[in-house]
Amino acid sequence: MSRVIESIERRQLRPNLPQFKAGDSVRVHFQVIEGQRRRTQVFEGIVIKRQGGGVHETFTVRKQSFGVGVERTFPLHSPKIERIEVVAIGDVRRAKLYYLRDKVGKRARVRTKAGAVIAPVVVVEEAPPEAPAEEAGAGETDELSEAHAEADPEAQGEGEPAGEEAAPETERK
Repeated sequence: MSRVIESIERRQLRPNLPQFKAGDSVRVHFQVIEGQRRRTQVFEGIVIKRQGGGVHETFTVRKQSFGVGVERTFPLHSPKIERIEVVAIGDVRRAKLYYLRDKVGKRARVRTKAGAVIAPVVVVEEAPPEAPAEEAGAGETDELSEAHAEADPEAQGEGEPAGEEAAPETERK
């Protein structure tokens, strides 16, 4: 592919997507346009496949709705998708979970990974270019940030030490 096309496609990729794979339970918030109205609809289910690459990458989510299996395929980098939340991490050994189409009810469930921690999504936003600050106003912002840091002890790191976080109990027999 030419470098021009690659550079254009690279700009269209969304940087703030969570990492997920087939078997993970996700909640997809996407925009639906009905006439003049625009609203957000949520589709929650198990990812049964991811395919393609780059701008053309898609993923398919399957859920059971009133006893009927419903699948929906979403373009990963579509601007209509507001956000994707990973609800649970699945423990599967396949990349395509087409066998779930034949399963109904509890048999259509996927094991969840024990002790798996869902990583938070890092939102990358471009900062507007800063205007040069005046010398008289520069001292005021330093005083405000120091006052804010004194009022918020967690901002200084005086909260719990990083190694002593409460871990959920995952062992169950």
